[in-house]
Amino acid sequence: MKYYSTRGYDINQSFSDILLEGLAPDGGLYMPKFYPDIKHKLLEWKDLEYAELSYQILKLFCDNADIPHADLKDICYKTYTKDIYKYVRDGENAGEITPLTILKDDVCLLALSNGPTLAFKDMAMQLLGNLFDYVLERKGRKLNILGATSGDTGSAAEYAMRGKKNINIFMLSPHNKMSAFQQAQMFSLTDENIFNIAIEGFFDNCQDIVKVVSNDLEFKQKYNIGTVNSINWARIAAQIVYYIKGYFNSIRAFKLELGDVIDFCVPSGNFGNICAGHIAKQMGLPVNKLIAASNENNVLDIVFNTGVYKSRTVQQTCQTSSPSMDISKASNFERFVFDYNKQNAEKTKQQFEQFSKTDIINFNDSHSNCLDEFKKFGFFAASSTHAHRLDIIRDIYARHNIIIDPHTADGIKVARQYKQKNIPMVVLETAQPDKFEQTIKESINTLPNRHNDFVGIEKLDKRVKLLNNNADEVKEFIMQNHNSK
Repeated sequence: MKYYSTRGYDINQSFSDILLEGLAPDGGLYMPKFYPDIKHKLLEWKDLEYAELSYQILKLFCDNADIPHADLKDICYKTYTKDIYKYVRDGENAGEITPLTILKDDVCLLALSNGPTLAFKDMAMQLLGNLFDYVLERKGRKLNILGATSGDTGSAAEYAMRGKKNINIFMLSPHNKMSAFQQAQMFSLTDENIFNIAIEGFFDNCQDIVKVVSNDLEFKQKYNIGTVNSINWARIAAQIVYYIKGYFNSIRAFKLELGDVIDFCVPSGNFGNICAGHIAKQMGLPVNKLIAASNENNVLDIVFNTGVYKSRTVQQTCQTSSPSMDISKASNFERFVFDYNKQNAEKTKQQFEQFSKTDIINFNDSHSNCLDEFKKFGFFAASSTHAHRLDIIRDIYARHNIIIDPHTADGIKVARQYKQKNIPMVVLETAQPDKFEQTIKESINTLPNRHNDFVGIEKLDKRVKLLNNNADEVKEFIMQNHNSK
């Protein structure tokens, strides 16, 4: 398997090459040159444990000559263990990495947040940390990871990379725009290779700085800059696994036949999580609908219902009670547009270069039936509000005695709009409610039971550097603290 950019850069790079590189030199996102067909594998895979399923899928994207498959298998088995994904809640199957909970005649939840930071980002990030460690050791290299987070990516990345000798990680987050729990998870880490940087602004300012630095090829090469954001293909590849596992869990739970379709509803801001579902569908997973659930920052809702992709300004970006989706433009949307354009890199390049100037792509200009085309890919979308989140959290608690986080509440609200009889609707759970106690308290007037490891985390000392919304300041900080060759 070789990789090329959505904007045309193509030198036949391997999985391990793009693992360390992140963004392509032309500003595009890396994609595999073809999607493996897995339809003939489903019967063989349907009863596999998560670690083995992960290995079987990832080896399709990684040649044996690049990372020996015996080593890749060891990495997958090292990553997906019950000791790492141990924060199982009452009523869940402790033997499952990603247990499925059926909410009676309603939707069902695929739990993805039993990992070290109680967020779905751990599902891919723990694997990414082990892959980085392996490849850097083999190549005798050091890496300085630059990332941006709106809430959960940062802590998941830091917990996956902490203490690794060949990696320093610099994580940007919007100053005072995350929950207290989310901040504490990141800022309380004291590992010498972890550097937290709070930026005056919003998540998109942080994300823009990452792209500016990544597009400075001389700086990127000199300081060995990599990324862990979902622009990194390895994260997308790792997320494909839980769609396939979720499919098997669902057809088993609902007593369906292999090959019957199901729907997925995905709380989505940056389009990374749902992009993995799109790719799983393209590979042959029997998926009917892929439904993007947004909060008040409803960029994805608008594009899939009007054909107009338009980013919000900083002033237009809302600070909400589902903060991990407080995003004004979706970085991974370019991967879908590349497929929508039938892998036409030149067209995709033109659209996103224009988008960088105008903040808008109107798909109606080039295709009068773009909404129909979106639906052919399976995409639907809707959004919710703070009031909806409170109502959904209250309803799920009252009816099922389960406390969900506000992002998952966005997902359930939107899922109910699209639920069809006789087709399972699987909502991808994004985080445990411990991380958003203020909203939970407002909704049901009680707090979720915390796992013992996280009691009092907000009172720990914090280690963070506050910088202006300025890429040069971030570059200077990296130069002062980088992990050299």
